[in-house]
Amino acid sequence: MKEELEQLPRRAKEKKAENKKFFAKLRKRPPKNLDYTMQELHTAEFERTDCLSCANCCKTTGPLFTNADVERISKHFRLKPSQFIDQYLRLDEENDYVLKSIPCSFLGTDNYCSIYEVRPKACREFPHTDRKKFHQISNLTLKNVAICPAAFNIVEEMKRKIKL
Repeated sequence: MKEELEQLPRRAKEKKAENKKFFAKLRKRPPKNLDYTMQELHTAEFERTDCLSCANCCKTTGPLFTNADVERISKHFRLKPSQFIDQYLRLDEENDYVLKSIPCSFLGTDNYCSIYEVRPKACREFPHTDRKKFHQISNLTLKNVAICPAAFNIVEEMKRKIKL
């Protein structure tokens, strides 16, 4: 996995132009069964992929925290939302709550998440490859293929399976 993660940014960069072209066509004319196809590809990939052997998303990026996330997680820690925010979060340039530091404060050395049951929505949904109306999040997907080996594999399989 270590070698795969080291090669991922380069591989994603090599495929970027091809992926952008593919996603531009996908946005213009999404197939009727796109969401179903993406669900199949996502499920198949995550039967092979063990996130605990990777955790690159937790090590290199941070999720956005919604107000509902802040409420839920602060309750888990028995903190007031303002205390949780002061301790762990900051406002980014778009006025969204994000982690103060990367890697994620809640990631253990064993790649387990200490707040897994109450983790942010963005973490629960990452890498977003099974989201409805998938064609609408192509920019996000282009970023995620450089972070997540599973997302990279899903997009490669998607390009083979969906002829545009």
